[in-house]
Amino acid sequence: MFVETVMERPQRVTKLLDENTGAWKLVRKDKGPLKSVELIESMFQKLGLSKNEIRVYIYLARSKERKASEISEALSLHRTETYRILRDLEKKGLVLSVFEKPLKFIATPFERAIDALIEAKKMRIRRLEKRKKDLIDLWVSLPQPEMKHKRKEVFQILEGEEQIDFKSNEIIQNMQQQISVFVSEEDLARLYHSGFIDRLEKLSKKNFVKLLVNDSRKSRFFAEKVRLANVRYTVSDVEDVPTFILVDQEQLLLVIRKSGEKAKRAKIAALWTNYNAFVRVLEKLFSELWNVEEPLTRDSSS
Repeated sequence: MFVETVMERPQRVTKLLDENTGAWKLVRKDKGPLKSVELIESMFQKLGLSKNEIRVYIYLARSKERKASEISEALSLHRTETYRILRDLEKKGLVLSVFEKPLKFIATPFERAIDALIEAKKMRIRRLEKRKKDLIDLWVSLPQPEMKHKRKEVFQILEGEEQIDFKSNEIIQNMQQQISVFVSEEDLARLYHSGFIDRLEKLSKKNFVKLLVNDSRKSRFFAEKVRLANVRYTVSDVEDVPTFILVDQEQLLLVIRKSGEKAKRAKIAALWTNYNAFVRVLEKLFSELWNVEEPLTRDSSS
């Protein structure tokens, strides 16, 4: 009987079977590779794979060809479900069958698998775009109830970077006069790389755009890359103010993050609203911060 005591918290150890001795071992987890696998799994889920499909693909991709029975046993899956998953993965171009007896399966190389999943998603989007006009025509053809169009003060909770980026793009595309953006140090790099700052630069040619950022080395690095006439820094006293976007004094998008040491791992969320009192409060805050700060100075060569 094999007994090993590991003075670690439960989440930092895992139980593995030693195939040579047949004994179970408690092994400390390496958080680096585990984190990488978690990120890969998250990406696969966004591309449309189920949890078990991800498990099967990763297992195959990190081993040689395997029989369905071996995969089933290794991952504790029912044999029937394993065959179904393998066939589904094969249809998606992620798994290949080896014509031997018994039948074996191998994984498509990782890079090609990602390309296949991305292309499949693009094709679905293109098909939906082609059907857009037909769906709109069908909707317009339906009898419309008589409704009095009255402005309602509403709000919407958005979760995840994709939803927030989509909403931010939507509200600035529809802007008529001006947009004021306060970006915290935590969000500036993300907005810069997401293309949001590029969209602000294009809008600034026709509309009045103000960008306010924290005064820090990181913020200055990104802010100095921005091609906007109206960019200013805030003092460090407002470092806890969250990112927010004001459009035409009518719409507000406020980024919500959990405070504390786990904030970086927490899912990002946002609140969109046209609630007048809320918009006015943030507008006043932005105005006060903007008026007490000095404009961003640039080198004569830039």
